Amino acid sequence: MSDERMNMSERPRMDRSSDGDGGYSGRDGEERGRGKGKVYFKKKVCKFCTQKLKIDYKDSDGLRRFTTERGKILPRRITGTCAKHQRTLAAAVKRARVIAILPFVAR
Repeated sequence: MSDERMNMSERPRMDRSSDGDGGYSGRDGEERGRGKGKVYFKKKVCKFCTQKLKIDYKDSDGLRRFTTERGKILPRRITGTCAKHQRTLAAAVKRARVIAILPFVAR
C-alpha cells in the first residue's frame, strides 16, 4: 500500500507558469517577482504638514491633485495626508464643487 501510493511530499509539484497568468510560479511566498519575505513600503507623509501648506477652496489646481479624473476625492491611504488635513481637504473640495470651481463628476 505505501509502495503504490506516493506521500504528499514526494508528489511532483505542478508548475503553473504555463497557464498564462503573468508568470505566477505557484510556490508559497513567491509571487510575480517580489521574492520571499516581507514587503516593505515607504511611509507616506502629509504634504500639508511637512511643507506648511494651507488648504484653500479657491485653489482649483491644488485641489484637483487630490481628486480622481472622475471627480472623486482620493482617500488618505493613497494621498498620504493626515486625518486632520484630509477632513479639511474634503470640506474644501466640496465647497469648491458648490461654487463651480471643481466639477461634481467628469463626463
